[in-house]
Amino acid sequence: MNKVILMGRLTRDPEVRYTQGENQMAVARYTLAVDRRFNRNNDENTADFISCVAFGKTGEFAEKYLRKGTKIAVTGRIQTGSYTNKDGVKVYTTDVVVEDHEFAESKNSGNSDGGYGNSNYGSGNYGGGFGGGSSQPAAPMAAGDGFMNIPDGIDEELPFN
Repeated sequence: MNKVILMGRLTRDPEVRYTQGENQMAVARYTLAVDRRFNRNNDENTADFISCVAFGKTGEFAEKYLRKGTKIAVTGRIQTGSYTNKDGVKVYTTDVVVEDHEFAESKNSGNSDGGYGNSNYGSGNYGGGFGGGSSQPAAPMAAGDGFMNIPDGIDEELPFN
């Protein structure tokens, strides 16, 4: 089984390109800084810098919402490969192919804007619980404690007590 779960912060904004041809597809590449749980010297936090690549809708989500400093959780798989560079040297690669990524902290946590920039993440239906489709009203605003207020007039039964 090839399954990877990571949590870390983006070291820079994702680099997004689109494939050529009739059915264009987004390809987003970013590096995730993942803290190591233990280190040998016990003096500084150390991190691994892991290359990630996201395709299709997942890549479009990265382009639209992910920014440098954003803390995310990623699930995916390891993929290795190789190529010969222009100097004739064989280069080996290891990437995490992202199957899913989601925000790992609220917009108000961490740095002042949580790394989200000024994006309105509540307007799309991209998973991660940030709800609201195009026919729905805008998502309710955060209450200041990282939780969202429940809007008035919900007739549905909530899934918890």
